[in-house]
Amino acid sequence: MGVTVKQVVDVMEGIAPSYLSEKWDNTGLLIGGMQDVVRKIMVCLDVTDSVVNEAIQNGVDMLISHHPIIFEALKNLRSDDGKGRLLHLIIKNNIAVYCAHTNLDKAPGGVDDVLAARLGLENIEPLTTEEDEKLYKIAVYIPKGHEDSVMNAMAEAGAGMVRNYSHCTFQTRGIGTFLPLEGTKPYIGQQGRIERVDEVRLETIARKRDLEDIVKAMLNVHPYEEVAYDIYPLANRIGKQGLGRIGTLRHETPFGEFAKQVCRTLGIPSVLVAGRIDRKVRVVASCAGSGASLISKAYAKGAHVFVTGEMKYHDACDVESMGMAAIVAGHYATEFLIVDELIRRLQKAFDDLQYEVEVLKALTMADPYTIIGE
Repeated sequence: MGVTVKQVVDVMEGIAPSYLSEKWDNTGLLIGGMQDVVRKIMVCLDVTDSVVNEAIQNGVDMLISHHPIIFEALKNLRSDDGKGRLLHLIIKNNIAVYCAHTNLDKAPGGVDDVLAARLGLENIEPLTTEEDEKLYKIAVYIPKGHEDSVMNAMAEAGAGMVRNYSHCTFQTRGIGTFLPLEGTKPYIGQQGRIERVDEVRLETIARKRDLEDIVKAMLNVHPYEEVAYDIYPLANRIGKQGLGRIGTLRHETPFGEFAKQVCRTLGIPSVLVAGRIDRKVRVVASCAGSGASLISKAYAKGAHVFVTGEMKYHDACDVESMGMAAIVAGHYATEFLIVDELIRRLQKAFDDLQYEVEVLKALTMADPYTIIGE
């Protein structure tokens, strides 16, 4: 017996919490339903024709990809164009698709951490850190026997996330009293008589961005006609996460030698470099994929060299004018490392939970670029 998509999503939330996603991103379950049954999962970087056909041949129920198959708004879903045809094929074969993109980039042990570690960096820290998000505590009073349904509804809306843990609550029992007046329709008790009810006070934490959705979800499942709940602003700070990483090499290294080391580490024949080849580097900043927007951050933090997947011509000129160096190793090469790591973490989590789920690697995924020389 397999598990549900929802159970898989809960595991992924522990690995790459959705609240880490950039606001412009499109992450989470993009195709399929939360109650669909999953026995086989395939992990990939991109959901392509070859990957989907491979998934169909292997009886895969769910794809977990890094890049979103649906990113910009769809104005149609035609079966006679590229993207529409692929989406039709996925839906026709009942394959769920889940995406972890910028949240997996930022998460501890995610894409940027894996790349930085593979580059041999030590003392690794996020290259960018986001502003601390304001936190709130929600306390709600629930009649005994309904606490699980209220907790789950609030958690699904984003409550109770503490780093890699979800459904974090504290519950205490007590007696609630109320007097239903004329015109009320009490769930428990009668008009005109004071009631004493065994209740549970459930406390949990919420981020400002999720607060409205959490309260709405709680009210939708709570059995009472009038719900007693409190919201308190907190001074707590959550651990900072961000895009990119910065760290140091164990020894100062000639830039040209470090560039060759990157080739060997990522298993690629060549890289593009910008800046002085003869300089020595030790402080290294990196960002998997398209990281050119972080060049100034890398420079401000004293990086000697910036490693990323993609950069434009004028970005390279900026690097040179800053007196910094850069290595452009390719979008695919800087991100594909996460696939094996994600498979390992997923399979361990499923085995620990005794879920009967097999996690496969998409063998047909490949860099869309090919180098041709003389």
